[in-house]
Amino acid sequence: MTTSRHVTLFHNPQSRSAGVRILLEELNADYELHVLNFKTGDTRKPEYLAINPMGKVPAITHGDVLVTEQAAVYMYLAELYSEARLSPAMGEPLRGPYLRWMVFYGSCFEPAMLDRSANREPIPASRSAYGDFDTVLGLVTKQLSKGPWFLGSTFTAADVLWGAALTWITGFKLIPELPEIKAYIDRFNARPAVVRARAKDTELAAKLG
Repeated sequence: MTTSRHVTLFHNPQSRSAGVRILLEELNADYELHVLNFKTGDTRKPEYLAINPMGKVPAITHGDVLVTEQAAVYMYLAELYSEARLSPAMGEPLRGPYLRWMVFYGSCFEPAMLDRSANREPIPASRSAYGDFDTVLGLVTKQLSKGPWFLGSTFTAADVLWGAALTWITGFKLIPELPEIKAYIDRFNARPAVVRARAKDTELAAKLG
């Protein structure tokens, strides 16, 4: 078991791993980047497929530990740097809601959003993994209306996941920019760690061309 908390992020600045970089900045983590260039097919090369056979980012390594899948990466990092208090501890009242919203993004919200944006014919809610789009979006906006963050006054790693994702999703107009969502992403994007990470990724993206 490693005692070092140094982390390597497999990263492309124009991908989901951009949110993980924001989280690392929020955590004031000790990290380095392994940059992958989509244009040269780095994520499909054998070296990276040995890391993540799905050929996707983000992925992280921490010593001998490898973590893939977006929500798992966020939860691992938030608990690795627990002093930042971005992950409610076991036994705390917010632990359940935190885990719920961390998993809800990938299990319900993103599939619903992608189905709607692709104009796929809805299937009966009883056979759908997420039910229906309107219910999913309604749950999110209702939760955000309690604000300022997903867990009320407590900012967590779930907000980094959702804040980064909703910024991208509304930017491409994949869902309506409802008032609750607009106010939420404005608050998120004003955070110093977000501004700092985005500036670094803008510079990196320019280098990658």
